[in-house]
Amino acid sequence: MKILLTGANGYIGMRLLPQLLDAGHDVVCTVRDASRLSVDQETLAKIKVLEIDFLDDVSEGKIPKDIDAAYFLIHSMTSSTKDFDEMEAITAKNFNALVKDTNIKQVIYLSGIVNDKNLSKHLWSRKNVEEILYKGNFSLTVLRAGIIVGSGSSSFEIIRDLCEKLPFMITPKWVLTKTQPIAIRDVIAFLTGVLGNSETYNESFDIAGPDVLTYKEMLHQYAKARGFKNWIVTVPVMTPKLSSYWLYFVTSTSYKLALNLVDSMKIEVIANDNRLSELLDITPHSYMEAIDMAFKKIEQNLVMSSWKDSMVSGRFNKNLEKYVQVPKFGVLRDEQKLKVDDPKRVLKRIWKIGGKTGWYYGNWLWKIRGFLDKLFGGVGLRRGRTHPDKIFAGDALDFWRVLLADKKGKRLLLFAEMKLPGEAWLEFKIDEDNVLHQTATFRPRGLKGRLYWYSIVPLHYFIFGGMIRNIAKK
Repeated sequence: MKILLTGANGYIGMRLLPQLLDAGHDVVCTVRDASRLSVDQETLAKIKVLEIDFLDDVSEGKIPKDIDAAYFLIHSMTSSTKDFDEMEAITAKNFNALVKDTNIKQVIYLSGIVNDKNLSKHLWSRKNVEEILYKGNFSLTVLRAGIIVGSGSSSFEIIRDLCEKLPFMITPKWVLTKTQPIAIRDVIAFLTGVLGNSETYNESFDIAGPDVLTYKEMLHQYAKARGFKNWIVTVPVMTPKLSSYWLYFVTSTSYKLALNLVDSMKIEVIANDNRLSELLDITPHSYMEAIDMAFKKIEQNLVMSSWKDSMVSGRFNKNLEKYVQVPKFGVLRDEQKLKVDDPKRVLKRIWKIGGKTGWYYGNWLWKIRGFLDKLFGGVGLRRGRTHPDKIFAGDALDFWRVLLADKKGKRLLLFAEMKLPGEAWLEFKIDEDNVLHQTATFRPRGLKGRLYWYSIVPLHYFIFGGMIRNIAKK
């Protein structure tokens, strides 16, 4: 079958893509920015990539006419706290218009469980998108899921951050809300299982694991799975805004996502039926099994995708290509260079920078900068990196965004997502003479930007000098 995969560079899309390719399908991926589709060259050769922003008016003929089915995996919850529902409605309407003249037979939409009478804005928006998609010229299959548990999922990473960092927690009363988590492996099994299955056409199904748990019970069971104990005290005085700040400072989530998550966490998300499990003969894994599977992937460095690599996990939500050309005029620079004896070894070190590896010099200073960034509303250092030694354009790397990762050309270019009075780039490049060039470029915004740069020049002398020496050392 010829499959259209929207949201291909999202958390679910990145997990679904290899499954579709392994099944022999011809896959067309739609992304807003083709330069940040985080797949290797072998995978890239097997797919077709289309640049489409479904928030804009779409032109006819962009989608191949011979499409058989599509996955609609687009959502805007993490990009806005006010109008994401309007944005999601626009994307659904534009999607219908774009595929109107194709031969498409089925669209599969991953939605949220909407069985509670009082829906959050997030869940109401998901239901509204369902209603819009049902008006399309295709058969719609809706899969409604609650919390998705897997390595790299936002829910799992938030639970992990809370439990690993806070053995004693004072929590809002929404931790007593019941939910029904599902393992990412089961979500992918359901998504692939309904493809081309006529019994699922024009039907909506709840999908969930076997356990109905409160968020408090999920936190306790996570601690049990990890071999330690945690203590949780609930208080009724935390407002949604205060709860959002609590999540934002303790975990790696963005404030926008935290605010929308808190709004949804007050609503019970419990499945009403298991019709699809019976139809597809799928037995979902328990919550504890989902945690165990997630950590097996983490321990083996096999995390395929992470919500943190989404562009909206930070403040940089623009086309990467516009920033690949580092400006030369009106900027301030710190340039370092060293001759290296083994370019391959040095390149491996560069490709491991950030995350658990750190920044090769003055890591405590980087941590202080990350804390200050978080304090003033930035992304901080908590995002880390998805892979320990693989980097793709568009990936999050602590409080940087990868603009270019050209291993053949021996060049890595990062753009700062930290709070700054200007724009900043950090570049590593090994030239033909085996000289390592490390360049920090800053384009200041007015006098405030220049004062910021010159105030930290002494730190640059130590940090950047020490960093290049440790990267290049024998």
